[in-house]
Amino acid sequence: MPTVSVGRDRLFTALGRSYTQEEFEDLCFSFGIELDDVTTEKAIISKEKHFEEEKPSADDEIIYKIEVPANRYDLLCLEGLAQALLVFNGKEKIPKYTVANISKASMLKMHVKKETSLIRPFLVCAVLRGITFDEASYNSFIDLQDKLHQNICRKRTLVAIGTHDLDTLQGPFTYEALPPPEINFVPLKQVKNFRADELMEFYKSDLKLKKFLHIIENSSVYPVIYDRNRTVLSLPPIINGAHSAITLKTKNVFIECTATDLTKAKIVLNTMVTTFSTYCKRKFEVEPVEVISFDGKSSVYPDLSEYNMEVPLSYITGSIGVPLEVDEVTSLLKRMQLHAEKAGSGEAKISVSVPPTRSDILHPCDVMEDVAIAYGYNNIPKRTLSSLKPLPLNQLSDLIRYEIAMNGFTEVLTWILCSKKENFEMLNRKDDKSTAVIIGNPRSSDFEVVRTSLMPGMLKTVGHNKDHPKPIKIYEVGDVVLLDEKKDVGASNRRLLGALYCGANSGFELIHSLVDRIMEVMGTPFVPVGDKSGYFIELSNEPEFLSGRQAKIIYKGGRIGIFGIVHPEVLNNFDIPDPCSFLELDIESFL
Repeated sequence: MPTVSVGRDRLFTALGRSYTQEEFEDLCFSFGIELDDVTTEKAIISKEKHFEEEKPSADDEIIYKIEVPANRYDLLCLEGLAQALLVFNGKEKIPKYTVANISKASMLKMHVKKETSLIRPFLVCAVLRGITFDEASYNSFIDLQDKLHQNICRKRTLVAIGTHDLDTLQGPFTYEALPPPEINFVPLKQVKNFRADELMEFYKSDLKLKKFLHIIENSSVYPVIYDRNRTVLSLPPIINGAHSAITLKTKNVFIECTATDLTKAKIVLNTMVTTFSTYCKRKFEVEPVEVISFDGKSSVYPDLSEYNMEVPLSYITGSIGVPLEVDEVTSLLKRMQLHAEKAGSGEAKISVSVPPTRSDILHPCDVMEDVAIAYGYNNIPKRTLSSLKPLPLNQLSDLIRYEIAMNGFTEVLTWILCSKKENFEMLNRKDDKSTAVIIGNPRSSDFEVVRTSLMPGMLKTVGHNKDHPKPIKIYEVGDVVLLDEKKDVGASNRRLLGALYCGANSGFELIHSLVDRIMEVMGTPFVPVGDKSGYFIELSNEPEFLSGRQAKIIYKGGRIGIFGIVHPEVLNNFDIPDPCSFLELDIESFL
């Protein structure tokens, strides 16, 4: 999820009070976000430039790194976070965003030429009038563009944002697509005039911009935006022109978003203007721009209208599992910046008005989730669903885990995929091509087959922890996969128990006693050889164990497991210097 870096003191000023770190973490958790890290500006710069991190001083600004949901674009900057938390805490009402009431004749106009359909066909625009920047809000304005470019804009492939000082330009504007040699302008932070094709070569050495060049560089035409005097505003999605660069003194900001996805473009534009209209002379008011297509179709942006949906109260309460009245639900939704009221008569329904800042609200389940967040997940009583019944195999697995843990063994969890070498050669086994499921086109030689035994994973665990104090007593209850022609998928899963002892001596007697204990708790008696009413053990001859120091477990006439002292060659293959004993048992046979 995206992480937003904000100055702690500036955030607390916007929230109208100070918090201890613990209090702020609790607030974040209640709102559904997370305080990920606390650092300083100096530490962030040192880390980016790979300098040695200096000890923080009392004068360093404290930076909070806050993790926010990936679809909450309104929370990607301090202004949006502060606004949301103020409404959540009941200190402010939900903002009402409006489009300035001006006639179409008075609106700025953007004419879109037909050639743009070859490369980036969509464009939306808006104006923030009478805006006042200070250094912090200006940096936040720029940072929000970067965050959106990395997030919903998909690194400018779907949407590219351009912001301009409107007082340096004259409308109407035109959005065109021209051959690169015909486009000439001075790009941002440069003093020399470049042709567009020259600019592509120039930016191939730019660490930031070179990753965006591929979006248009192979096209026969490049998108470009001009004002009435043929002054270039931008070459989207690469760079803006230097002529219209915004500064701290900028009072009127013209925002344009070119795109290959119109829906995303509208969301990005709405996010930019709603978030920073708070700094406008007429707070939360945005001036519209008329976009006129080459076919004469006219559209006015931004669209800040709210859309409504009705959600049954029973759906909300049933999903959350808490009985709530209509008034309680509407109050909770207002804390999440959603206007809500009871809808009509009859079945209790909630009418929800979704503001332009909440593009993440698409379905009644999103409304229900916001109610749950505002109510508090920790306040929802825990209960076991009556329809939730564990599978018998999982119940048995849990009981066996508990019993083995009571015998002093520690559970491990190893990869279900391993290499062919680990599954066969390192265990002194031969691959007969009839047991292991092979992974097609594996990304790594470590994950070539699905394991047919728990043994290689557990031996690797011991091999990587050979310096751990002895004895090492570990176990695993997990699945293996075996080829099976009787199954429609050609393979079947088997739930096995693996237990391993490693110490100064082999511990064979401890593993043997573990077998007896498991059979005892399973109610399976030890019987003479050949008797099918219980279990008995017979000498086995498997290559991974020492000859004469191994036995197979027979239950109801069939082999269900094996245990013994691991062969020294196998131990050497896994770089284990101490003797080990191992048990593997098929627990599905007890069902």
